[in-house]
Amino acid sequence: MKSNKILKNLRYILLAIFLIHSTVEAYLHQLLGGGNEPSIHALCPYGGLETLYSLIFGGTFIQKIFSGTLVILIITLIIAIIFRRSFCGLICPFGALQEFFGIIGKKIFRKIFIMPEKIDKPLRYLKYIVLLLTLFLAWKTAGLWVNPYDPWAAYGHISAGLTSLVEEYSIALIILIVTIVGSLLYDRFFCKYLCPMGAFYGIVSKLSPSKITRNETTCINCGLCDKNCPVNIKVSELKEIKSAECINCQSCILSCPKNNTLEFKVKNKSIKPVFISLFVFVIFFSGIGITKLMGIYELTPPPITSETKMTPEEIKGYMTIEEVSVGLKIDINEVYKKLEIPTSIPQNTKLKEIPNTIPGFDVEGAREKLK
Repeated sequence: MKSNKILKNLRYILLAIFLIHSTVEAYLHQLLGGGNEPSIHALCPYGGLETLYSLIFGGTFIQKIFSGTLVILIITLIIAIIFRRSFCGLICPFGALQEFFGIIGKKIFRKIFIMPEKIDKPLRYLKYIVLLLTLFLAWKTAGLWVNPYDPWAAYGHISAGLTSLVEEYSIALIILIVTIVGSLLYDRFFCKYLCPMGAFYGIVSKLSPSKITRNETTCINCGLCDKNCPVNIKVSELKEIKSAECINCQSCILSCPKNNTLEFKVKNKSIKPVFISLFVFVIFFSGIGITKLMGIYELTPPPITSETKMTPEEIKGYMTIEEVSVGLKIDINEVYKKLEIPTSIPQNTKLKEIPNTIPGFDVEGAREKLK
């Protein structure tokens, strides 16, 4: 039906908007610094899940993660409880990146590749192992240890340049390339096999009262639902789709040629795909809007003032020489002396810009010199 095709295209448009927004924010973060724009981690709800452990057991947020990331996590959990993994299917920018490469792959190869079941089934459990491992190490280290291995972080730092990307995110870059190549061949490659947040939402979705149902009487077994499912659920063989793998993208329902054969139901009440998308976006954006008005939603650190209490370990590359002096309560001339840099370098110079004048200068070394 024409209306279903419009809804499918609208979903792609919305996913593209989220992907473009995250990409622009990541670029601005590199350009303007973390004091002005959120990091790629701050925009991801998984950062909220990791910092939740640090907050509970250590009383502090993980570096680069702020209250707004926890807000995003809570909002997406509410969505998962009501509408299952709708965040994955309707909002997630990294999921969008995979889907768009999947579309390109279908155009190139003119076919849909399906991972053999003997390989696919055990690989699906990998993301649960990744989830447990990252949560354990987040608690153990009280830091964002996954950063060098995170393909989303690598994507967010592409604008920093190839040299910086290879030096800081070599493993993450490899995983990103594997994800992109994998997505050209297999739909939602990272989502299905490696995404820890997808694993977490899948577990939470088991608490949801909602599900997709298939009317066996009106079903004509055309297989279009199976063909259009990005996570390869065999919808045509099930009476109820309650799998933790389902990302609730509504593609199966929108592809079905028979009205009311596939339906999304909360308890026993059927809800049309257009209203599911509407409810999900209302919950997501109203949650962010309300917490912003309450002053809770923060994705960047507060400005450094005379009231700021900072340690050398908290120094970031986006901070200026003057901000370091104010934050550490050290005279500006002493900062120049400890950093072994000439006073001819302006006080408003960011630490990450100093190597342009003094080769070999690095932020990690600056932290050590200022201890």
